[in-house]
Amino acid sequence: MLKKILSVMLCFGMMMGLASCGSSSSGSDKAYKIGVLQLIQHDSLDASYKGFVAALKENGYEDGDKIKIDFQNAAGDQSNCQTISDGFVNDGKDLILAIGTPAAQAASSKTKDIPILITAVTDPADAGLVKSNEKPETNVSGTSDLTPVKDQLEVLKEFSPKAKKVGLLYSSNEANSVLQAKIAKKEAKKLGLTIVEGTVSSSNEIQQVTSSIVDKVDAIYIPTDNTFAAGMATVALVTNEAKVPVYCGAQAMATDGGLACYGIDYYDLGYKTGLQAIKVLEGKAKVNDMPIEYLNGDDLKLVVNNDTLKTLNMKVPDNLKDKLVK
Repeated sequence: MLKKILSVMLCFGMMMGLASCGSSSSGSDKAYKIGVLQLIQHDSLDASYKGFVAALKENGYEDGDKIKIDFQNAAGDQSNCQTISDGFVNDGKDLILAIGTPAAQAASSKTKDIPILITAVTDPADAGLVKSNEKPETNVSGTSDLTPVKDQLEVLKEFSPKAKKVGLLYSSNEANSVLQAKIAKKEAKKLGLTIVEGTVSSSNEIQQVTSSIVDKVDAIYIPTDNTFAAGMATVALVTNEAKVPVYCGAQAMATDGGLACYGIDYYDLGYKTGLQAIKVLEGKAKVNDMPIEYLNGDDLKLVVNNDTLKTLNMKVPDNLKDKLVK
């Protein structure tokens, strides 16, 4: 009888041991839950997301395997950003990626515990997301798409040497755009350019505002503004008819109807953010002391819309041809 009891106890112990091993194994094979909140659909932000996913996949983190990505697009609605952020927090995401300044601000307002990485945000410190871009000291870090405004206006001068008055179009509701507009006004003055401002609060105003200034200017400059990036086709309808060139802050804005952009590649920016995510997931870095990262000057490329170039009967200046994306 004693032998039988000991035998049963031994079998039970072995079963518990196997169960323990099984639960330990599954714990080590945990799939991290990543919530992605994108402000709006347009080529620049889409490219950031693609670069982010590519960086993870190329380093062994494929969606559905080691990670589970929950992608949500707010369709340009800030209230949607809040709702989606609430959902990510309630679901206990291990990491949140916020693409675009309003998306980042919404996510940051909902949690101080879940690590948040941001991309396509011009100045995280100015947007109130971090204490400083060098050392965040919050649960937020990531990459900045700080636009080389000075270089872009110099390219405008090369393409349009006779330009005196330049239209500056941007959304007054986007902190990143307001910041770039301030820089543009300062740099334009140094170049002897007079700025004519046109601001919108929603995409519904793009055609009206563009039409209101197009006859008053020799060229138009639009920074990396999400509202205008999503509405470049509307801008182009007005500006191409008036034969006014549009110089853009983001490359995708040029390909979507503008004339030219000398700037960063958003895919590369998202890729850099993906590499940051890997460090956070693997415990090799903490967002609170991870500096905001940037693409450097060597990463700048000149993108020209050949269809727009032809419509405006313009040519790429010889001294800019070596900067063109091949």
